[in-house]
This record gives sequence, structure tokens and C-alpha cells, in this order.
Amino acid sequence: MSPIILLSFLLGYFALLIGVSYFTSRNNSDNASFFIANRNSKWYLVAFGMIGTALSGVTFISVPGAVGKSEFGYFQFILGNAVGFVIIATVLLPLYYRLNIISIYTYLERRLGFWSYKSGAVIFLVSRTIGSSFRLYLVAIVLQKFIFDAWNVPFWLTIVICLVLIWLYTHKGGLKTIIITDTLQTVFLLLSVVLSIIFIAKSLNLDIAGTFEAVKNSSYSKIFFWEDFMGSKTHFIKQFLGGIFVTIAMTGLDQDLMQKNLSMKTIGEAQKNMFTFTAVFVVMNIFFLSVGALLYLFAAKNGIDVAALKTPDHLYPEIALNYLNVIPGIIFMLGLTAATFATTDSALTALTTSFCVDFLHFDKKADQNDPKLVSKRHYVHVGFSILMVLVIMIFKLINDDSVVNAIFKAAGYTYGPLVGLFGFGMLTKKAVTDKLVPYICIVSPILCYIIDINSLNWFNYALGFELIILNGLITFILLWITGKQTTTQTKF
Repeated sequence: MSPIILLSFLLGYFALLIGVSYFTSRNNSDNASFFIANRNSKWYLVAFGMIGTALSGVTFISVPGAVGKSEFGYFQFILGNAVGFVIIATVLLPLYYRLNIISIYTYLERRLGFWSYKSGAVIFLVSRTIGSSFRLYLVAIVLQKFIFDAWNVPFWLTIVICLVLIWLYTHKGGLKTIIITDTLQTVFLLLSVVLSIIFIAKSLNLDIAGTFEAVKNSSYSKIFFWEDFMGSKTHFIKQFLGGIFVTIAMTGLDQDLMQKNLSMKTIGEAQKNMFTFTAVFVVMNIFFLSVGALLYLFAAKNGIDVAALKTPDHLYPEIALNYLNVIPGIIFMLGLTAATFATTDSALTALTTSFCVDFLHFDKKADQNDPKLVSKRHYVHVGFSILMVLVIMIFKLINDDSVVNAIFKAAGYTYGPLVGLFGFGMLTKKAVTDKLVPYICIVSPILCYIIDINSLNWFNYALGFELIILNGLITFILLWITGKQTTTQTKF
């Protein structure tokens, strides 16, 4: 497909988002609007928009690509995700609403202390920066290969262009704008995956019933893996438990997605949002796995050498942009762009919010509309955009794995201490030795890394997504061992 056609589509798409930003932020673009959308969001819009944020370009490309190796085994992880979302809705959301907080890490200060609070906020900043950079990297390599290489544009400039476009439609309205743009982008995402299935099935001469049977009877449709619990990373128990705790950490203990939930008027609306979102999330991942099976069937029929691709992440764009006609190619690019930028714009807003509230203490300022504060917020927003460019360039140099694996592996190390901190605060009444908490949050991932690289030799056990459970448990144990007398603080 012509790079000019794809570039024209990309620019037109962002012109639409910038137009939405103009109308959502022209009347009110203060800090309350940027951080929590004035606590006036509609739960159904948030629920729908969160689908695009949670799925991201990783789901769009990497999940279908991984089907060739792990079949539908990823759905075991998704089932764990669903349980994790229910726990968030019934345990964490009531806590956050009861405390009436902007940054969820404020809980750690009230329950455990100043250094625990700062440690939690830093963990989020590091984790979300890395995770969002990975996600943007995925779409950037596609844009680079199919658009910008035609004009010899360097990869770093492709990243800068993406982030400048995102900054243009988020820097004023923040969360208030993102709730609307993410809703719009989710529509594009859902439309794209459904149409992708239709176009690929048509190219395979399959009707609706035939498509279902082809996927079901293919060698890629196995969901549950019970073999070799010790040595396999795809065993159901490992995937399911990993899915629960990764979701609790990457959603329930993450300012990004929780910021959207906290923008609603009541806890009831926030819970309706989570339950609705969970149901759609599970169904959509079935669609993405089905796309993966169809892609591999298409590759086999058309003699495409999948092994020759640099990574399975390239299979979907390779077929959509080089083997199907113009319309499926544009549909693919629409879904990929919507999924990835819905995630990145949300992350930049959440990172800006966390830094402004947790480190610059905007929430303690008397005048939230002070022009100086708004100006500071803009600088922070730009700063995180620049940081993301640097992280992506580093990742490009070292990554040799599927991005979906890289993201969840990184999450196991970076989010694990958050699971331990919140777990300790909510499950015990004991006080921590607050000044030791930052060191514990560093030591725990290091111990996990040592165990991870030696687990097969030491225990004949392969660690998978459940690495985050081990990390959280080590953090919890170290907090308990170094803790002090029973706290007399209010129970949260």
C-alpha cells in the first residue's frame, strides 16, 4: 500500500482528534478538568473508552502474532484478568472513593507513611513510562516500516512525530478530553477487528459459520494447558493466577486506569463501569485470538514464510498491508492507531497527574486555577513525552522478543512492589519502618530477577506471569520482617 495513502489517513485521523480536543477543552481547561474531569464523567463513556486503553496496540498486533506459538493459551491469562477486574471493583474502588483522593498513592501516605507514598508513586512513574513506551514502540515500528521508511525518516523522528501529535490533543483538556477521544478510538478499534476478521475470512473463501469452524478446528485453538506445571510457562494455574495479579497491579494499582474510574460521581457508577468493561474486554480478546488463527491460516494458504519475519508481531501488518487490498489495509491502520494512541494519551495524562499531585503537591494548593500551576503542568507533560522518546530508543536497541511478553515481564518486576505495599496496608494493621521501604522496593525486584534466571536450575520450575506474585510476596515479607509495632492508625 502506498505510504502516501497511509500518511494521509494518519494525519486526517489526528486532525479529527485535535478537533475533539478543541471542543472539549475550550470552556474549561484547568487542573481539575485535566486530572479528574471535574468528577463529572459518564460511566458508560468511561467503560467504553477504557476498552481501547486496556487493549492497546499490543493486543492488536502482538496477541494475534503470538497465536502461532502459544495457540489460544493467552485466554487463560484473560480469564485471570476478569477475576482481577472484579476484585478491583469490589475491593479497591470502594477504598479509593471512601478516601476521596486524586492520586491513589495518597493511600500509602495515610496508611504507611511518607516514604511508602513516594515509593509507590515512583514505582508507578517508572512502570507506566516503561509499559507505555513499549506499546508506542510497537506501533512506531509499523509506521516506520510502512510509511516513514519511504522518505528515509529516522526512527527517533517517527517517535517524536507520534508524541507531538498526542500532545497536541491532550495538553489542555487532559482526562476530560481523553474520555471522549478514547471512546471514539474504541469505536474505531472494535470496528477494525471485526472488519479484519471479515476481510481475512473472505480472502479464505469462508462465510460466518465456516470462519467459526475453521478457527475451532485449526491447530491454534487450544485454550487450556495442563501439561508440565513445573517446566511450562503456559500452564493454566500459572497463567490464571498471573492474570489476576497483573490486572490488580497494572489496573487497580495504576493511576492511569484508576484515574478514569475516579472521575465519576459515585462508587456505584465506577463499579458499573468496571463490570461492563470486564465483559467486553473478555469478548474482544476472543476476537483478537481468532484474528491470529485466521492470519496463520492465511499465511499457510498463501505461502508466507512466518519464520522469515523478524518477530511474530509483524505478521498482522505484513498481511494487512501487503497481501490484502487497500480497504483492509486502511482498516488495520485505523485499529492499530486507535488502540495504541488511546493507551499512550491516557498514560501521559496519568503520569502528569501523578507527578503534579504526588511530587509537586498540586492538590494542596489553594488556587487550582493559578496560571503558574497550569504552566507547570504543561512542562511536566512535555517532560514525560521526551522521557518516553528516550525509553523507546533504548528499548529498540535491546528488544528481541514479542512486545506482549516484554510488557508483562517488565510488569512483573516493576509493579510487584506495589502489590506488596498495598497488600501489606490492607491486610495487616502493622506499621512499616517507613525509611526502609524505598530500599525494600529495590531489593525485591533484584531478588526476583536472581530467582527468575535460576529457577529452572534450582527448582526445576519455569517462572511465567506469576513472577509478579513472587515479587509482591517478597515485598510483603520484607515489610513484615522490618515492620514495627501494631499501628493505631485508622483502618482504611
